[in-house]
Amino acid sequence: MDPGISVSLDPAFALQSLAFVLGGALLGTLSGLTPGLHANNFALILAGMAPLMPGPPLLVGAAMLSAGVVHTFLDVVPALALGVPDAEMAVAALPGHRLVLDGRGYEALRLSAMGSALAVVFAVPLAVPVTLVMVELWPTLVEHMPLVLGCVVVIMLLTETTLSGLVGGLLAFGTSALLGTTALDLDPAAPLYGDILAPLFAGLFGAPILIDAMGGSGIPEQTVDTITIPRQAVLLPAAAGALAGAVVGYLPGVSSAIAAVLALLALPGSSGDRGFVIATSGVNTANTIFALFAFVALGAPRTGVLVAVERAEVPLNLPVLLSAVAIAAAIGFVLVLVVGDWYLRVISTLDYMKLCLVILALLVVLSYVFAGAIGIVVFSVSAIVGFIPVRFGANRVHLMGVLIGPIALFYYGI
Repeated sequence: MDPGISVSLDPAFALQSLAFVLGGALLGTLSGLTPGLHANNFALILAGMAPLMPGPPLLVGAAMLSAGVVHTFLDVVPALALGVPDAEMAVAALPGHRLVLDGRGYEALRLSAMGSALAVVFAVPLAVPVTLVMVELWPTLVEHMPLVLGCVVVIMLLTETTLSGLVGGLLAFGTSALLGTTALDLDPAAPLYGDILAPLFAGLFGAPILIDAMGGSGIPEQTVDTITIPRQAVLLPAAAGALAGAVVGYLPGVSSAIAAVLALLALPGSSGDRGFVIATSGVNTANTIFALFAFVALGAPRTGVLVAVERAEVPLNLPVLLSAVAIAAAIGFVLVLVVGDWYLRVISTLDYMKLCLVILALLVVLSYVFAGAIGIVVFSVSAIVGFIPVRFGANRVHLMGVLIGPIALFYYGI
């Protein structure tokens, strides 16, 4: 595929490009702050909007990438603000929630912003050599993809430190894989696009957190807004997250959370909850860059945003598209600090149980909008499956069996 690389010094084109990038950043802000709206669901909306957007396809693509990058910066904000349990549940809470419970939500936002921003700094120079290596390895990876994904699953299970966690991880992976194998074959009639992933992910990862948080007292007062860990403890997880972003960019079914856990295994004793927040954010954002290079090199879109770019027939002009990513990353960094603090303050003033109920209702509506009546059924079943790792004290990442299982079967030809 011809990447169509060119350099433009036309001031009018530069201003027009900036306008599209800013427009995409606005869309990414709205989507990133909307609870339950996954990046892939948002990408489908972008794909539908593309024909309606005036301007050359290249700049439409720049706007899409800008929206996707800003979304990866800001989606941590509702993730931190919603689903926070009582202090007694802190041990079972997500790493970011534990920081919020300690009054360190502002610090968590800054750690996330730094993780995403540093991931861009690390990923851009790494993208070319990593892509060259992956192009050589790709035929071998495809031939042995089930084995590769199986190794990922085994490593994830070995991170469980208790027998209960191991059993819960196995059960969560098996049931979610069965759920994915069944649900992904459905062809729902829906008001919007017919995307079954929306109710699947909302049920598996959204509903259980919100339901468990209903009995909580909401967000405690946030008092710490400074980074309280050494500089090295920020740089190492960010670099590891950037490298792990390459894994997500090339291997189907491997989520940012899985890649972050794998990355942190290489950093024993140096990270903890803060390192997980940094690495996960870094994976999420670096994935955009590596996936773009993978799309150019292999012609296979690995993210929902790049599927939208492909559908819009965007010319793959890397300098323009990477410039859009860099500008969007700078915008996203600032927005996390400004909008994120405000978001946490506002949420802390609301009735938490009512808020959780409203968000659950929103997830049900999104499930219907993207997958129709069958989407509500899939959402409900997924929510039940989503409680398995929580009740066994296992890591939620095992629920990514919902994609890993069907993908492994696909490569087996089943």
